Order: sequence, then C-alpha cells, then structure tokens
Amino acid sequence: MDFKFSSIGYIKTDYKSEDNMPIQGKDANGTGIVVVDDNYLAGLDGLEMFKYVILIYVFHKSKAVRLKVVPFLDSVERGVFATRAPVRPNHLGFSVVRLLRRDGNKLYVSNIDVLDGTPLLDIKPYIAKFDIYEDANNGWLSDDLNISKIKSDGRFK
Repeated sequence: MDFKFSSIGYIKTDYKSEDNMPIQGKDANGTGIVVVDDNYLAGLDGLEMFKYVILIYVFHKSKAVRLKVVPFLDSVERGVFATRAPVRPNHLGFSVVRLLRRDGNKLYVSNIDVLDGTPLLDIKPYIAKFDIYEDANNGWLSDDLNISKIKSDGRFK
C-alpha cells in the first residue's frame, strides 16, 4: 500500500544542521516553535491542557535508507527498526516535547531534538495513563545511559 501525507505545519528550532544536536529530546535543553498551518487551527483546541505533546514529522534531510545501522548509543550494528535512526524506509520521526504555551497557531515547546524547518505531519497529546508502561525496558541499551551528553555526529547524513 502507498500512502500520501501532507504537512500540517513546520517546526522551528536553533538546530540548523545535524552536527552536535541532541539525539533525544528528553534531556535536550533546546526550545522551539511548532507552527501549524491556519487551516488546522481548530484542531489545536484543548491541546494547551496537556503538559507534553507528541510531534510526528518527516526526517526531511534524510535521503538514505539503511536496514542496518550503528546507532548513536552503541558500537554494534542493529536493525534500523530496533533504533531511532532517521535512515528509515519512510523517514518518519517523533518527539515527545514539553508544551510551554500556545499562542494561536504557534506551540512553544522545550525538550526539542528536531532540525529547523522540519515538516510536521501530526500532533498528539502525551497522556501518562496511556503512554507509560511500568514494565518497559531499554532493550539493547544500557540502563545507566546519560543521553544529555551524547550529541549527533552526522553519521546518518
């Protein structure tokens, strides 16, 4: 099956290139602005009641597709679906960001790990009752990771 998606807006950040940007948003210090096209403004009603939102977007700078990668937090080659690398068949990404405030069609967010100008496909509320699994594990990742010190090194260009 083929699907066609259109952006509903874009994401503004200070990250102009992949080099030295955070690899995950949870410990990222960056802030950004999610700009939603005016056609979708009514869809934002009530979103300001949530502390966190999920942004679904396109890795628009990623052109390559690789089924095996050496992820940032490992030295072993893994299947791309066991990672969050951007070199995926459909180049889809997601980030959980803190919603600081809404001003019309603009969402001011923190904990952002997205390139400037990234096309936005969807926004969903992060709901603790739905999205937290107490028995989740870290798979092949170490439990004592300090992701705030790990930055992108351009390996997925």
